[in-house]
Amino acid sequence: MKTYKPTTPCRRGMIKEDFSVLTKKEPEKSLVLRLKRKAGRDSSGRITVRHKGGGAKKLYRIIDFGQRKLNIPAKVVALEYDPYRTAFIALLEYSDGEKTYRIAPQNLKQGDEVIISEKAEIKTGNRMKLKHIPVGVMVYNIEATPGKGGKLVRGAGTAAQILAQEKGFTHIKMPSTEIRKLSGECFASIGIVSRPEHRFIKLGKAGKSRHRGRRPTVRGVAMNPCDHPHGGGEGRTGIGMPTPKTPWGKPALGVKTRKKRKYSDKFILQRRKKKKK
Repeated sequence: MKTYKPTTPCRRGMIKEDFSVLTKKEPEKSLVLRLKRKAGRDSSGRITVRHKGGGAKKLYRIIDFGQRKLNIPAKVVALEYDPYRTAFIALLEYSDGEKTYRIAPQNLKQGDEVIISEKAEIKTGNRMKLKHIPVGVMVYNIEATPGKGGKLVRGAGTAAQILAQEKGFTHIKMPSTEIRKLSGECFASIGIVSRPEHRFIKLGKAGKSRHRGRRPTVRGVAMNPCDHPHGGGEGRTGIGMPTPKTPWGKPALGVKTRKKRKYSDKFILQRRKKKKK
């Protein structure tokens, strides 16, 4: 991490990452594309996600979340930054010459060799089926359904732990502390997702948020009653209600959003622990 002397108000408290671990190269041209900007709007042009718009131009890196290249060893050509995700990505070159991007685990280095196989060596970066991974090993980029590609545990610094193997299912402790079981036929990568220091970053100034495409957020209490349930009142006032609400009048804090009787409820063995207030 890199800190700065308080030469200006925005420099005071600013914390930046050290990107010296990354390879100094342009992204692979065959693996990038430019996504059309929507700025939080749906197909009819209405804003469905607020506070989005602007930002620096960026290219989307095509990531291989699945396992298209089974039993073919690949060499790590480069470690790169991805503007669309919190983790770093690794550029792999397979022995047949094809190149792909994968989410990079911690401690993976340029020149390392990795492989995707049903049963592989327990080594950082290798990808294999859950039923062959020993208890206690940390994994990431886990499939939720066999053959559908990695869906779980992909954020910077996250990892899940293998707890047990039972009757074709693998018990996994998720980063949220939830314990659930997944099919042993699902694939997972060995290791912990790279860039764990991402959570310590402090932008320091509003401009850096704008570069990321985040527009300003106005507090509800600063609005008129017609614009927000918290609005109105003479002078500076509170929200005027027992619990906060969204601009559309729905409860905003402490409300469960998970669908009741969801099909995957039967796979949850222990709910995540609630944080102490």
